[in-house]
Amino acid sequence: MKLNPQSPIPLYRQLADVLMARIRSGEYAPGTPIPSEHKLAQQYGIGRPTARQATDLLVRRQLLLRKRGAGTFVREDSREVDLFSLAGTLSAFQRKGISIESHILEPTRLITVKSNRENPFWRKKAFFFSRLSRVEKTPVLLEDIYLDAELFAGIDAIDLKNRSLSQIVEELYYLKPRGGKQNFRIGTLEGTRRSHLQVAATTPVLIVSRFLDFPAAEHAIYSELFCRTDQFVFSQTIGGFSHA
Repeated sequence: MKLNPQSPIPLYRQLADVLMARIRSGEYAPGTPIPSEHKLAQQYGIGRPTARQATDLLVRRQLLLRKRGAGTFVREDSREVDLFSLAGTLSAFQRKGISIESHILEPTRLITVKSNRENPFWRKKAFFFSRLSRVEKTPVLLEDIYLDAELFAGIDAIDLKNRSLSQIVEELYYLKPRGGKQNFRIGTLEGTRRSHLQVAATTPVLIVSRFLDFPAAEHAIYSELFCRTDQFVFSQTIGGFSHA
């Protein structure tokens, strides 16, 4: 695959995407080395600093691991996902090189929030959608997401299937969260939520209430996350503020 120097996407990002695709396909298996930066530069007709930028990016995303004197290797598969950085949920799985499929359970629509006083949009209008994410056909995460109706006007016209909400917010609305908070508890599920996650009535799940603040509005995005901890360890890295 050739890189396109005429593309607005920087060459190092293009190369990083190629390497990431090869990791996900299994061409570069966990624990095996990738080509050296010298070989990558030769293969793709770029400078070694550009190749270094690409591998640096994947090291930061924890897809690659540098071993002094040995080279750069694909990280061994880990079932630990930093789900709770401000980067967003789908981005967290993607950074680990984990193929995740999201299914929209309830499409985006404008509603008046009538339940759950913890919700900052209680008794107010907000955009709402619900999605279920699967890894290898196993449901792992259910999200109910509420967005500020004024700040995110028009989001109900955007197809959110298999797309990172944090990236959409940044690329289409030019917004990044400046902070937030998250409340954690363990509970069990009933009704459709239990059915969607395919857990028993007595199975404990991690429940997270997540508030994201933006420069233009506090708590502009609120989400309730229901996480199957029998499939992944959901961790939190302090200070993870971007999906890049």
